[in-house]
Amino acid sequence: MLFKSILGLTHIKNHLVSSADAGRIPHAQLFVGPEGSGTLPMAIAYAQYVLCKNTDGENTGTNEACNTKCSSLTHPDLHFTFPVANNDTIKSHAVSNHFMEEWRQFVKEQPYGNLFDWYRAIGIEKKQGQIGVDEAQDIVKKLSLKSYEGGYKLMLIWMAEKMNIASANKLLKLIEEPPEKTIFILMAEDEEQIIQTIRSRCQALHFPPLAEEAIANGLIEKGLVREEALRIAHEANGNFNKAIDLMNKDSEDLVFEKWFVQWVRSAFKAKGNKAAIHELILWGDEVAKTGRETQKKFLLYCLSVMRQALLINYNTQELAYMKIHVEGFQLEKFAPFVHENNIQQIAEELEEAIYHVERNGNSKLILTDLSIKLTRLLHKKASKLVSENGS
Repeated sequence: MLFKSILGLTHIKNHLVSSADAGRIPHAQLFVGPEGSGTLPMAIAYAQYVLCKNTDGENTGTNEACNTKCSSLTHPDLHFTFPVANNDTIKSHAVSNHFMEEWRQFVKEQPYGNLFDWYRAIGIEKKQGQIGVDEAQDIVKKLSLKSYEGGYKLMLIWMAEKMNIASANKLLKLIEEPPEKTIFILMAEDEEQIIQTIRSRCQALHFPPLAEEAIANGLIEKGLVREEALRIAHEANGNFNKAIDLMNKDSEDLVFEKWFVQWVRSAFKAKGNKAAIHELILWGDEVAKTGRETQKKFLLYCLSVMRQALLINYNTQELAYMKIHVEGFQLEKFAPFVHENNIQQIAEELEEAIYHVERNGNSKLILTDLSIKLTRLLHKKASKLVSENGS
């Protein structure tokens, strides 16, 4: 993968290249960045730069055979680990090695893809993947062998926060004291979910959300006119994966907005209205039929909408990027119902629902309980000052 094919992040590219050129390559690194910021393509490009001993800041050195193998993700000293679960083909003890063909295709087609995109690619979108102890044993086995080509060995762990405790503890010693010329690159969106003992042994590199101009340029390369590219780039809020989905009208957010609008409309009607309460229960049953990852993503989407509504309510529209495409629903008209008297409780209830969904609680009960609480919270009155000065 070429550094120049990665959007923006010039300062990070320069840092990685200059440190590699100077021979200062930490044995354990943690790339932390939000979805769609490019941690995975950057890690692959950096791994290729190190493995193929490229120079001049790009992966076009004289070692053509090595560059070709890295580009196709078939280099024998380049290893990958990512969250998996059993599916229709792999019935038990699923590990990353079972899904390498699907992984290569995924990276080729969606290098900025998110975890849910990956789960769909391997048919486990209704499950919660993880990096488990079987995976950790596999990693120990792989890295105990000598380098195939006599140089570095690199282990790239994507979505490292999905390591469970048993797996993380098994890898701790190896990450602290890896074999000679062995490099770990962990990638994560939420570093707080990685156990502290592993985080403390990694050199962290934080990726910012992508600049709108970088996203727009990426979309223009894919055939969009500049005006449309800039509009989508603003709505994507630094997430190139979301920008691609919006361009293709394939974003899960388009489904989530319909669910959200149906939800809040029913919640507004539900006060003292038994029929609307029944609507909320049916809504909860419908959403509960989806997988837990989908439910979590939807609840996180709701959290984002509430925060955007609050910004609009407090006359900071320049910070609001979200657009809801459902006909007849305007975020500006919904915004006054999200204010200082209810936003904290709304956020807490959504976060608690996410917590229980992650821990395999009964989704119907979780969503119904959340809906009834939302009905009460949306009918809370703002203070007089906000009511007079709000949008």
